[in-house]
Amino acid sequence: MKIIAFGASPSKNSINKKLATYAANLFENAEVEVLDLNDFQMPIFSVDIEKEIGQHDLAKAFLSKITTADILVVSMAENNGNYSVAFKNVFDWCTRINAKVFQEKPMLLMATSTGTKGGASVLGIAKNAFPFYGGNIKATFSLPSFDANFDVENGKISNPELDKQLKDIIMNFSIV
Repeated sequence: MKIIAFGASPSKNSINKKLATYAANLFENAEVEVLDLNDFQMPIFSVDIEKEIGQHDLAKAFLSKITTADILVVSMAENNGNYSVAFKNVFDWCTRINAKVFQEKPMLLMATSTGTKGGASVLGIAKNAFPFYGGNIKATFSLPSFDANFDVENGKISNPELDKQLKDIIMNFSIV
């Protein structure tokens, strides 16, 4: 079983990438590949640029990675209550190639933030929107107050209650 995981943020120290990495590695007998959005930097999407250069090779590469997955583990970064610009740009380029970006792959959709709402706004937006783009969302998880609830040094959730909640989600995760 192959898992593609990513945090929807370009930050080199992305808390969402840390959460996605941790969650993906909780799945048993899985090969995990963690994507970095910085590897998919493209010009800001516009139809004018698309006319000039065509479908961007990095968008094709991102979609190719999604194709290899049995499960997607995605943790959304919240910027002003919405997607990060970096994620939205990759997403926009990809939808021009395949509107079903997530290709009906079973998805664990998550979010975290340093605030107490744990990225609830962007998680809600993604949960409502992704099914229109081939997102087969099987479960969601929000980690509030990242700094208080995640042990960065050991790369895991430090709050036992929240850790159990995520582990239960993964134990009961169904790819069917």
